[in-house]
Amino acid sequence: MDPAMIAGVILIAGVVVLIGIGAPIGIAIGLPSILALVAVISPDQAVFVASQRMFTGASSFTLLAIPFFVLAGSLMNTGGIAGKLIDAAKVLVGRMPGSLAQTNVVANALFGSVSGAAVASAAAMGSTLGPRERKEGYDPSVSAAVNAASAPSGMMIPPSNTLIVYSLVSSTSVATLFVAGYGPGLVWMLACIAVVALISRRRPEMRARGERVPLGLALKTLAKAVPSIFMIVIVIGGLLAGFFTATESAVIAVVYSLVLGLIYRQLTLKNLPDVVAGAARTTAVVMLLVAVSSALSWVLSYATIPQTIADALLGLADSKTVILLLMMVILLIVGAFMDPTPAILIFTPIFLPIALELGVDPIHFGLMITFNLSLGTITPPVGNILFVAAKVGDVRVEPVIKAMIPFFLALVVGLLLVVFIPQITMFLPDALGMVTEAP
Repeated sequence: MDPAMIAGVILIAGVVVLIGIGAPIGIAIGLPSILALVAVISPDQAVFVASQRMFTGASSFTLLAIPFFVLAGSLMNTGGIAGKLIDAAKVLVGRMPGSLAQTNVVANALFGSVSGAAVASAAAMGSTLGPRERKEGYDPSVSAAVNAASAPSGMMIPPSNTLIVYSLVSSTSVATLFVAGYGPGLVWMLACIAVVALISRRRPEMRARGERVPLGLALKTLAKAVPSIFMIVIVIGGLLAGFFTATESAVIAVVYSLVLGLIYRQLTLKNLPDVVAGAARTTAVVMLLVAVSSALSWVLSYATIPQTIADALLGLADSKTVILLLMMVILLIVGAFMDPTPAILIFTPIFLPIALELGVDPIHFGLMITFNLSLGTITPPVGNILFVAAKVGDVRVEPVIKAMIPFFLALVVGLLLVVFIPQITMFLPDALGMVTEAP
């Protein structure tokens, strides 16, 4: 058997088996990559090549944005910014049926738009709004489902660490991806709003509308949230104007979040070390996944697996629609077992050439794959946002999964809209005259 084929078999079988037995994803990716290399070169060389690819994959100026955006999100979560955004969201949608649940949806989108941290958003909104919803008689399982379903919108609405990773592996512009993310992020939010509205019609405790907020108080509440939301203007505006790179904007976001947290007096010198340590742990996990996925991608390329899969898909069907649907189904399955970061690093080199051959813009494809894999964060058995929302809501995960079904169906419809209506993604980049060139 050809050595490259042997390496491919070892790689795929190793990853599947290790993920199946519950091994940490970093081990499940890294160990088979080294073993696959041993099949084609000496063990000493295999370890050297794997280490070299891991170091090269993680050594990127663009990736420096990730630890800073993670830290900015942690500072916002601790610094009282989440509360201001919740109050603003309640003003915007508080008069709708299921007002607290709708507030949760919009607040998650707002928090995601300034932090890019979906898990942190689910934790912050669940711990703040969960007790209020219990007090008003909401089913805790439904509340947790609403929180889990709406949190991933922040993975598309910039700043987004997931889009930064896609930018690295696809050589596309971070700024263009950030701008393109608003359309799919809005689709995600609106899908959750629609489902909450439907659920509210069947649940008496959710039919009540929030109290009417006097205009003066509403304007005052929104004004208090402006400093938090203004970070969007700084990050995205600075990128579009060319004042700074994505990494530099992340540093500015950290400084801005730190100052704002100190002004709100929620962030203190006493709790700051814990915030930094938590961000460091999150960053370490992300960067390890980036590193081992880089080694895996190299082995995949060596074994010509991407080209083999591309030829198989293109030979299976002539229809662009059918091929895109097949890719989306594969990614939905992958996303249920793998975090978005390694999935993007592994499958973008496989599927992006196919998408380009079909005439799909790489920016559009980046939001397609991000939207798709975001569904995996709320899907068992891995679904980290799903489990965080259940834990924060103090409920068992089984009833939350049942309550998630209508949300998942609506979000799959949203995915199809994003896939087959490119204007949802490309409208803003086209309107702003942005080009899809390497960052």
